[in-house]
Amino acid sequence: MAHSKDFYAVLGVAEKATADEVKKAYRRLAKQHHPDTNKGDPRSAERFKEISEAYNVLGDAKKRAQYDEMRRLGAFGDFVRRPGGGATGGHRGAGARPGARPGAGGTPPRFEEFDVGGFGGLGDLFSSMFGGGAQRARASEPEKGQSIETTLEVPFRVAVMGGKVPVELEVNEECSTCGGSGAAKGARVSSCPECGGRGSISFGQGGFAVNRPCPMCLGKGSVASEKCPSCGGQGEKRERKKVLITVPPGTDTDGKIRLKGQGGRGVRGGPPGDLVITFKVEPDKFYSRDGLDLVAHVPVNVAQATLGSKVTVKTLDEKKVTIAIPPGTPSSKRFRVRGQGITKDGKKGDLLVEVRVDAPTELSDAARRAMEEFAAKAGLNY
Repeated sequence: MAHSKDFYAVLGVAEKATADEVKKAYRRLAKQHHPDTNKGDPRSAERFKEISEAYNVLGDAKKRAQYDEMRRLGAFGDFVRRPGGGATGGHRGAGARPGARPGAGGTPPRFEEFDVGGFGGLGDLFSSMFGGGAQRARASEPEKGQSIETTLEVPFRVAVMGGKVPVELEVNEECSTCGGSGAAKGARVSSCPECGGRGSISFGQGGFAVNRPCPMCLGKGSVASEKCPSCGGQGEKRERKKVLITVPPGTDTDGKIRLKGQGGRGVRGGPPGDLVITFKVEPDKFYSRDGLDLVAHVPVNVAQATLGSKVTVKTLDEKKVTIAIPPGTPSSKRFRVRGQGITKDGKKGDLLVEVRVDAPTELSDAARRAMEEFAAKAGLNY
């Protein structure tokens, strides 16, 4: 069996690298070895293929997890090592079925001969990672557009009560100058010589084939004698798109919604991608929240807290609620008003009025003398 490349080594990252570190390494190397910047250099073209192949796996959380599991089981031959252990041969995968022969007379074993508990055959695992046979997507088929993820800051009251917030996004849209062909006006468009018009290239990787978008035509299957000046031959441009986002009632920070069809445009007539919104709720000067309970922070002075008083608080829907503050109320004491909190999924919290005792920063002479007399009678040290 041919030795496999270590995808982590290809990108120059550690096995424990974060998704962001993997992405940064890929972008740096792809920019360095892209065929457009290394014209006529076959080594850079091959290196670009390796980088793209590695990122196709390590840049996808599901594929990366499967790849790591296969590395652990020794499915990649002698080149890849188990974490903390020695090199593992392709025929030494753990969990081989009793009686299964790992290939005799120098014949490479088939991945289907290995059964990994809980994961099915390795053949299925490779197929799910890289595609195979009839399941392998062809470049001529429609492709769903990119999904866009963004964080949206929303005011506190809009988040808890619901509402609409406009957001402006950058998405890939078809170039209006060339209509998505990537060709300049009057340019000759011909089949890509690198991929033969398929839009993808296939090359061996440890006994199985991997399909990757062609680096020369960028998956289109054709090349133009002159690139479109507006999009540089990409066939698409970054455009700003305005979307009105509906914020569900009861939204909290890190809450997410997915808007179908609001992402990037589809490729070759495919459907548009989705827009995934992660909310970040801005703080409010008066309210905070505790689950579905709405907390209203109400300042009172020392006299009110000591002698007792009444305070009026507005609810979210602008209703007024009067709360009796008993004598001797300490700071941070909470008073509950049932059913005046946050509504979400048919459930409703309460309004918690939290008293905050504020000490005066300046006193008149008369007020100071009164406080001193009080402290003396109460035996307080100050």
